Amino acid sequence: MTITDTRMSIAQVAEATGLSTHALRYYEREGLMLVPVDRASSTHRRYTERDVNWVGFLTKLRSTGMPIARVREYVDLARRGDATSGERMELLLLHRIAVLAQLDEITRSLTAIDKKIALYKEKAETNA
Repeated sequence: MTITDTRMSIAQVAEATGLSTHALRYYEREGLMLVPVDRASSTHRRYTERDVNWVGFLTKLRSTGMPIARVREYVDLARRGDATSGERMELLLLHRIAVLAQLDEITRSLTAIDKKIALYKEKAETNA
């Protein structure tokens, strides 16, 4: 969903990001949003394009296994501005190393699964 200057409700952001409204509220409650989410006079949340893009980035960090504490550390650095770009890069580089190690382990595990499947296929063909 492309967003311009319009504000989106939490339900619209949930639909656009694939997250639940509960997850969006959790991100806000845990202080993981870059800036506080705007509220309409009715107190309903009104998200901007920047908010939605930030949620997308948070989702990527979480989907790669970054712990909430580390995400919070990144958010705190980001709020402090460009002076922390080196620290943020270092944090992401270290996380990248961890993700690559996870990928390597998953690849090895998948190879073992594929070998086992091949054995079962071979056995099934022999018994057919």
